Amino acid sequence: MKIQAIKYMLMAQKMDRAVAFYRDVMGLTAGFTSEEWSELAFGDAIVALHGGGDGSINPTGLSIQVEDIDQACADIKAAGGTIITQPSNRPGEPIILGEFQDLEGNQVMITQYVG
Repeated sequence: MKIQAIKYMLMAQKMDRAVAFYRDVMGLTAGFTSEEWSELAFGDAIVALHGGGDGSINPTGLSIQVEDIDQACADIKAAGGTIITQPSNRPGEPIILGEFQDLEGNQVMITQYVG
């Protein structure tokens, strides 16, 4: 078997809004987009958005590491996202960790590596 890609799928209630959030706020590059399926990338990582979401809370397990977590949280809030857990140091882990909810109901971890 030869794997070609690994995609992480999130649900989208409003595809245009979801694509704009992950493109404009999180800095992913939009590739294929349609009302039912869209793909955005950062390097080889792909976040896929599947249409038909109902906006209900969706814990995802997705984690996005950023250079400046405070600025990222400000950007997320300015775009209409919600900071669920304020960023804090993790004892025994080399990260600051927070969690946000996007406009579609997906809950995503956000981290900053602090060595």
